Amino acid sequence: MFRKLYWVTEQVEADGASKVTGVYTSIHDLVEKGIRWLGERGDGQHFRLSLVKLDSGKAPLGVWTSPEFPSLLHDLQAFVRTHEFTSEECQELFDTLIAFCRAETAQPDSSRHRGW
Repeated sequence: MFRKLYWVTEQVEADGASKVTGVYTSIHDLVEKGIRWLGERGDGQHFRLSLVKLDSGKAPLGVWTSPEFPSLLHDLQAFVRTHEFTSEECQELFDTLIAFCRAETAQPDSSRHRGW
């Protein structure tokens, strides 16, 4: 099946600068490969997820940012109704994102201990 919607992951720095860390065609691939940091995570960084339409110059269909990804599940219901995604896929994505963010905040920043 040819996908017309793509997931874009970004690492957003404390100063607002961002870098794309991946583009994925399915929630499965996004969950398996895309929810990660490039290198070590620094203070003030955020993880941003966008849903974009292929070959479109318009704004993303949705943009959600860590740590809570507000309205993600609600916003994706429109795509469940059109059978682009299933409710289960959307819930798995949300749960994975929240677990990823909680794991990140629970771990001490190892970069602070360099040189010890």
